[in-house]
Amino acid sequence: MVTHMRLHENIWSTQATGLWLGYMSTDTPPDDLRDEAISVLQQLGLKEYEAKCFVGLSRLTAGTAKQLSEITDVPRTRIYDAIRVLEAQGLVEIQHTSPKQFRAVPLEEAIETLRDQYQDRVDRLEGLLNGMEDVEPDDETPVQEVWSMTGPAAVENRTEKLLNDAEDEVVFVIGHPSLLTDDLVDTLNRISSRIDLLIGAVTESLQDRVHEAVPGARTFVSGLEWLNEADDTGLVMGRLLLIDRSTILVSTIEPDTGDEHAVFGGGFKNGLVVMSRRLMAQGLVPTRDPSPAVD
Repeated sequence: MVTHMRLHENIWSTQATGLWLGYMSTDTPPDDLRDEAISVLQQLGLKEYEAKCFVGLSRLTAGTAKQLSEITDVPRTRIYDAIRVLEAQGLVEIQHTSPKQFRAVPLEEAIETLRDQYQDRVDRLEGLLNGMEDVEPDDETPVQEVWSMTGPAAVENRTEKLLNDAEDEVVFVIGHPSLLTDDLVDTLNRISSRIDLLIGAVTESLQDRVHEAVPGARTFVSGLEWLNEADDTGLVMGRLLLIDRSTILVSTIEPDTGDEHAVFGGGFKNGLVVMSRRLMAQGLVPTRDPSPAVD
């Protein structure tokens, strides 16, 4: 017999999409489980009544429109419209009895269907955005650029892009142990051996971890002791990344929450880059000091 979903046992997770219908313990109040599941299903594209009906059916082996209306507070006249949409998306099955019976598809099928739909939308969005023509202003592009971004995922993605774009040299100072993630390690290990890869750490123990995880890098303990100290707001330095002596990313992190904020700049004459070159050189032997390039 196929086992169907039960809301009070768990809420699903869709890690591949970055959205969580997450796993929660049975001690979590049922109403909180239901409301969170409905909210995330709406983020995945379902309308409110559709999400409520799907979550409602996940609590039943099978149910009629009347039963579903009673446990979801969705008007009975709207149940059938919602079910038609859910059936078309492959999330609900219908038994054509009198009255009709409805049930949610098994967990594995529902998760795979939702994941595929989400990925299809992301792929379509990527194609649409890539197909748009650039609209550039008439004035020339500024030489110096400084931009900001917020969120650990955004900062990590930008870090990965900058590392992948490196052509000559990478100087990377890691200010907090939590930033040495598996994904970051994989990206660092993929850097070509022809590129100088220098990685600093704020402590000897973190340097040991970096040396073991990224054996192809030259590691050092940063001479910037203040990187490991929180400021008045509780923030500590997250990462300092210098690419090809021309592009810099600097971030701060809130240790308790993992929130990360970053600024990054490009262009050889950028003052932020020049200053960071000199700061990041502390702790490096003179022969590997990432000194400024010559014009």
